[in-house]
Parts: sequence; C-alpha cells; structure tokens
Amino acid sequence: MSDTTALFETAHMGALELKNRVFMAPLTRNRAHADGTPKEMAAEYYAQRASAGLIITEATQISEMGKGYLDTPGIHSEKQVEAWKKITDAVHDKDGRIFCQLWHVGRISHTSLLPDGRSPVSSSAKKANAQTFTKNGFEDCSQPEALDKNGIRQTIEDYAHAARMAKKAGFDGVELHGANGYLVDQFLQDGVNDREDEYGGSVDNRTRFLREALNAVLDTWGADRVGLRLSPLGQANDVSESVPESLFGEAYDHVVKKDLAYLHVVETFPGNQPTDLETTMLKELRMKYSGFFIANGGYDAASGAEAVSSGHAAAIAYGRPFLANPDLPRRYELGAELNEPNPDTFYGGDEKGYTDYPFLDGK
Repeated sequence: MSDTTALFETAHMGALELKNRVFMAPLTRNRAHADGTPKEMAAEYYAQRASAGLIITEATQISEMGKGYLDTPGIHSEKQVEAWKKITDAVHDKDGRIFCQLWHVGRISHTSLLPDGRSPVSSSAKKANAQTFTKNGFEDCSQPEALDKNGIRQTIEDYAHAARMAKKAGFDGVELHGANGYLVDQFLQDGVNDREDEYGGSVDNRTRFLREALNAVLDTWGADRVGLRLSPLGQANDVSESVPESLFGEAYDHVVKKDLAYLHVVETFPGNQPTDLETTMLKELRMKYSGFFIANGGYDAASGAEAVSSGHAAAIAYGRPFLANPDLPRRYELGAELNEPNPDTFYGGDEKGYTDYPFLDGK
C-alpha cells in the first residue's frame, strides 16, 4: 500500500485550519430547482462528504445571466441563500468546511436558459464551438453579445452581490471561478477576447476583468477566505491563448499580490494529457507562486500524496472519486477499495447516484 500520510496532515489555509489535504473539487450535478434553489437532498449530499479537508461547491451562478446549464444552483436570491444555509449548517454540523464557487458562464449558455430568452454575454461576440445542456438535451451554445462598459460594471456588481449572499448563507469562504472557458477566462484568453478597449489587447488589459471581479469579492470577504481557480492549458469550452505563459504569469502574480487563501489550478482535463511543453509551462508557473496551491487533475491517493510531500501542492482537489465515495479520505487513508462512479447518474436525476453511494461501514 502506498504511503498517503502527507494527505492527512492538518493544513493552515488562509484563515482556516483544515483537518486534511483531501479536498472535494467542484462537481456540477444539475440537481437544483429551475429557479436555482438547491434541493433539500443537496444538504445530505454535501454533509456526507464533510470529511474532506475542504468542500468547494458545484459551480454556482452569480446572477440569472450567469446561468449556462439546466438545473444548476445560484447564489443571488434570498430563497437560494436560505437553501444554501441548510447545506452549510449540515456540513458544519459534521465539522466540515465549505467554500462557494462563484460562477458566470458567459457565452457557454443558451437563450432558453436566460431571462426573457436573452442572448448570452461574453468579452466578445464570438460564438463558442461548444454545447450546453438544456431541457432538450445537449444543444449548441447561442450567439453571444459583447458586454459593453455598463454591462461589465453590472456583472462586477453581480460578483459583489453573490459574495455578500454567500457570506449570508454561512459559507467559510468563496472561490472565484476563472477557469474552464467561462466568463473570466473569456476575458483572459485572446482566442476569444478581441476587444479594442481597456479590457482587450495587452495582458494587463485582458486581466483587468479578473482583477475587478476579485476586488468585488474581496470587498466582502478578507483575502484569507477567497480562492481563485485557473486553467492555464485551456482545453475547455473553445478557449485558447497565444502566449499562455505570459498571460497566466500575470494572473499568478496578481494572486500573490492579493495574498489570497489559495490558488486552485486545473493541471489536466480528462482525455487530454499535457505535452512536454505544457508540463514545463505549468512547472514554471508553479515556481511563481509560494502560497497555498491546490492541484487538480487526474490524481489518485498515491500521486496526490507524492504531490503534497514533494511540495508541489498543499492539497489535492478530487472530483469523480469524491462523487462516488462520500468517505473518500477514510478510504485513501486505509487503502480501501473505491466505489465506481456511474456516469449515467452524473447529471440530473434524483438521489440515485447522488446520495446513495455506500460508505465503508455500509451506511
């Protein structure tokens, strides 16, 4: 059995002391009500996984215009806050810690999902070569509109409002979703962003939206309770960057300057192994950041423990293993067999494939 001891050392992250370094990654499950209110079964789902050092919630939209997938939760209405409060209470009752991931999908959306059939918004009016999930199943993303200055200001205020609502809901902190080709990424990467104003062109300009969104969140939360998620390799939702080492080097530098609680980096995507050049870039970017680093992408117990013990990561965010194993830290610590996830129940549905995966003790 591999030595996984490093995963079970306590961790000091920002304002929090955490019981282990096995973190639960954000996992979209499409099981919210149509109005973005989490269903009651979500409290059991998250509480079951409270043995994680930290739970990062499924991506949670900051506004009605931030929605991009059927039955995903929001954190912008009082009704949503009340439902999330039951979830944070349930996690805290199990001595867990939970951050809310703040999300705006930008152009990865469909008119049928947005208020009054409006078009999605993005940094630019470039349609994504991607699909999203609607009541009709998978459909091509709709043609977006480029946000004007007023639209940008409103969206930044939406981040601020969602941050305040997350605090009201009892979360321990928040993570700004800047990865995977969603709105922040659409401003960052020049394969999408073709603006000619102060939000486009130079690296400094293209990181402006990220900086403003972070500042909006930091107005409510201290930096020691705010994290940022980035994906320097792109590979999701039709984004690309001509000089990623320069762009993401600037983004990493900003995290350092703000002294955030953590930086959460998607290092690989399922089915996409990094090239040697990409691996080198990730290593060079990693050297720029001395704070609490969460690594995400294809880790198991052994490779995760190695990443922590070597100093590459302070914690590992696990996705699908946590989906099927509510007691994942215990299983990793004991070297126990894992439950196999059922892909047919990943998205949408009821308790099946959501709260019915067994614990080691059979419960």
